[in-house]
Amino acid sequence: MSEMFDCADPDQRAAGLASAVSAAKGGRLVVLPTDTVYGIGADAFDNDAVSALLAAKGRGRDMPVGVLVGSWHTIDGLVYAVPPAARELIQAFWPGALSLVVRHAPSLQWDLGNSAGTVMLRMPLHPVAIELLREVGPMAVSSANISGNPAAVTAQDARTQLGERVEVYLDAGPSPRGAASTIVDLTGASPRVLREGPVGVDEIAKVLGVEAETLG
Repeated sequence: MSEMFDCADPDQRAAGLASAVSAAKGGRLVVLPTDTVYGIGADAFDNDAVSALLAAKGRGRDMPVGVLVGSWHTIDGLVYAVPPAARELIQAFWPGALSLVVRHAPSLQWDLGNSAGTVMLRMPLHPVAIELLREVGPMAVSSANISGNPAAVTAQDARTQLGERVEVYLDAGPSPRGAASTIVDLTGASPRVLREGPVGVDEIAKVLGVEAETLG
């Protein structure tokens, strides 16, 4: 039976994080708060758990899962070659609501879906998420909702949609932003914004020293 923990209470937060770490390391699913929307997460290197995540959402392999990290240094172990633009954007916006699509290291034994050798990475600006990620390591995370439904902005929203498919729900109140992250694709010849969210195109253009029109 799934459990929900109120992270506003120090004792419940500690118990919830311990339960979530145990669940994730045991190949089970957890719902965690982030600075954008709530996410459903699994150990990124547990392929069965990632498959269970996709099944819980009713999502196909044609929509691969992104990965959340607990430190900006983690990217060096996951990416084949970190583009200079990635380092500039990480310094400017991580932790925060910016996801970067990059080519992952070919040696990684993970299966996030049909990603064609790429991965979407983000470091969230949320203390509960960061604490969980630093204990578990990189986690495959998608918005905590059934595919096609609105993203969950509270833990109860997520539980209503996902129910017993998830073992642990970490409730940290309403999501601060309530909107999905901005996505920048860095796998091509030049950066490209795939989805605009809390981090604006103009902000990204300023950091990269380019015209905003070139990012479309």
